[in-house]
Amino acid sequence: MRKLVECAIDENGAIARLQRGDRGRRARSVTMNLAESPLSWLRARGLVDARQFEAGERLRADYETAQLGARVTMRWEATPVARGRRAADAPLDPTLAQISAKRRFDDAVTAAGPGLSDILWRVICAGEALPLAEKTLGWPVRSGKLVLGLALDRLAAHYQLP
Repeated sequence: MRKLVECAIDENGAIARLQRGDRGRRARSVTMNLAESPLSWLRARGLVDARQFEAGERLRADYETAQLGARVTMRWEATPVARGRRAADAPLDPTLAQISAKRRFDDAVTAAGPGLSDILWRVICAGEALPLAEKTLGWPVRSGKLVLGLALDRLAAHYQLP
């Protein structure tokens, strides 16, 4: 899915959405796909290698499987009841899958370390752009790419990726 939006780039490299009246100005701009994750955006531009991308995607998958994100509404689906001969061969219970994913997520974040886990969570799990994560963490401009690379390398070592 593509959701394209025109955004302006200021002198510090920060990206902000253009308002309707701003289109006539002569500012640097970029078209962004809001449906694309920041990690896949970095991968598409060669700023993250395949090993780092795989490590980040594994962390994101565990985060989403564990359902660690905020919920907007209550879950209304009923818990399925397994009956018959195939009940013993049923796949992993959703609750057990969530617990397992939560353990994997916690182990990965612990392996990254206290200084690197912040940028991992913000960019990979929360989907923040690097400039916003840098600003929120109080880091210098353009330092997030380097720190994210280090965090993804440590994460890839934890997952034992080649």
